[in-house]
Amino acid sequence: MTLANSVGEPSIHPSIHVVGVGLDGQAGLTPASLALIQRAAVLVGSDRQLSYFPKYITEGQAERWPLDDLKTILDRLRQWLASGEPGIVVVLASGDPLFFGLGRLLLDHLPSESLVFHPHLSAVQLAFSRLKRPWQGATLVSAHGRSTQDVEAALRRGDELIAVLTDPVHTPAALGQLVLSLELPCSYRLWVCENLGGEGEQVREFAPEAIASATFASLNVVVLQRRQADFDSDDLPLVGLPDRAFATFSDRPSLITKRDIRIQILADLDPRPEQVIWDIGAGTGSVSVELSRLCPTAQIYAIEKTAAGHSLIQQNQRRLGSPNLYPVYGAAPAALAALPDPDRIFIGGSGGHLSDILDHCARHLKPQGRIVLALATLEHTGTVLAWVDSTAASPRSWSVQLRQIQVQHGVRVGSLTRWQPLTPITLISLSPK
Repeated sequence: MTLANSVGEPSIHPSIHVVGVGLDGQAGLTPASLALIQRAAVLVGSDRQLSYFPKYITEGQAERWPLDDLKTILDRLRQWLASGEPGIVVVLASGDPLFFGLGRLLLDHLPSESLVFHPHLSAVQLAFSRLKRPWQGATLVSAHGRSTQDVEAALRRGDELIAVLTDPVHTPAALGQLVLSLELPCSYRLWVCENLGGEGEQVREFAPEAIASATFASLNVVVLQRRQADFDSDDLPLVGLPDRAFATFSDRPSLITKRDIRIQILADLDPRPEQVIWDIGAGTGSVSVELSRLCPTAQIYAIEKTAAGHSLIQQNQRRLGSPNLYPVYGAAPAALAALPDPDRIFIGGSGGHLSDILDHCARHLKPQGRIVLALATLEHTGTVLAWVDSTAASPRSWSVQLRQIQVQHGVRVGSLTRWQPLTPITLISLSPK
């Protein structure tokens, strides 16, 4: 086999050429692509695409097959191949046919050796060039004829740059509403890029709250860029701070104890004035900040082993006014040795040392104290329950309360609403018997 064949080039002349076309029609084609269209015995495309090449049809040079019924077109293309008719078929497609386009469908139903692709610039390429933003790391999603599941996943991960191909249901306004309904810990700005490469091209920037009142051309691409959410520090609730109020990890902005879970953690901890509280594996410090605001006379120690997390705790302390919060840089249990004995302990992360941390906490927890853990895995839950069982015969045994929190948020999908579940979290409360 030759190298050309090994990378997918046919050894015989292909019969079907798939040519990408932009909104500028003939003007945007290379001479080689235009020559293929001029030679075509059959032109296949949407009415808009076929309208770019009227003379090749009206002068009888090419037969016109409107692309209005995909099944019918695929059947006709198979029949064409089987008949051995001379000449070539040119299928007109938007942009790059192999980027969320017609190319995949053709490859699924026709022999690959009969196909050759001639891509045009894709709408996404044009969008990023107009925005003057490098896009090699962007998340590329199509919501055209699909659900918004992939868009939601990218938003929940906090991907920095997301490009979305839209359709009449998943419009720019619907995407703006989706951003708002997910109650993300970060914010996004939206650029709507319309009629790229054609007449009436425009690029506009919107906040998610403002996009619902605007109207757009039917051909558009939406680019979303993550940015730190704005918030009014004078308009925050007493308990249950919105996730967007916290500074988060730039590469993992969703890595925060979510508000719905945080509220239950606070209730299970039952913090009181003047207490000493440890927050082990504090991450961004969201639980510690809430505790410090609720109990301004308590001493809150936020223990975090990563430099990035420790810096975020300090940043959130400054943002949200928590003078009784003391960030501690280090890994538990070693980092706990110099701290005053606690009345309450929250364990949100253990770094693989959960049993050792529990041993240390059990030795230092004050009488009538309480330990609360938030766990996302069955293995960690099993570790805690096994540790409790191992203490049954010791002088200090423990009573256990388990609670699993499953939160679902209502998410708009076009004109409808569906439930979007979050990861279930197990809360375990330990109290000395």
